[in-house]
Amino acid sequence: MTRTSTGIRAVGMLTAAGLLLVGCGAGGKSTPERPKKEQPKMDMQEAGERAEAILDDTFQGIKPPVKWAYFMPNEIACSDSLNLPTGTTTVKRSRSVTTKISAERRGSFLGVVQRHWEQQGYRIVQVDTNKDMPGIEARTKDGFTVSLGVGDIGNVYFNVASPCAKDSDLTFPQGTPGKPGGPTGKVDLTPRHESDFWSAKAPLKSP
Repeated sequence: MTRTSTGIRAVGMLTAAGLLLVGCGAGGKSTPERPKKEQPKMDMQEAGERAEAILDDTFQGIKPPVKWAYFMPNEIACSDSLNLPTGTTTVKRSRSVTTKISAERRGSFLGVVQRHWEQQGYRIVQVDTNKDMPGIEARTKDGFTVSLGVGDIGNVYFNVASPCAKDSDLTFPQGTPGKPGGPTGKVDLTPRHESDFWSAKAPLKSP
């Protein structure tokens, strides 16, 4: 009886010691720390400026050049998995092409933009081949989403959306709709400028 009870006590001590070791693993903490979320690399002002720079570069890559106008900007608050605010916001900037892009030259226009984005190192993530309302979406190396789309009236527009940026004050370029110094009310999206090249009714010949 003595030998048996001693054996039971010994097993109990070993089990307790094992549990203690498991609980004290990784520096004596019973549960691992949650990994810290990566902090935004920029604030909203910097994100807005970067979005405008992406759009400036895109239009500089379009040859022959086209006319354009600022379109409605937008900001969307970022939230976590529990739909709680994180103190960060996605900044969106848009521009509308005011040059008439004919249906016959539309594919060439999208091709020029796509090639320019690829040359800048952007990753093409989606191409919509819809005949009447095609589009392209790409991602920059620093996480901005840039897209080109065609509306139902043949209007062409560009959007750039930033990754979540730290909340901050925000300024806008002169002429931004709905902002000081910009147009108010509904913005006319109808293309109104003629281009000998982009408005032509004849499709480009394949090389």
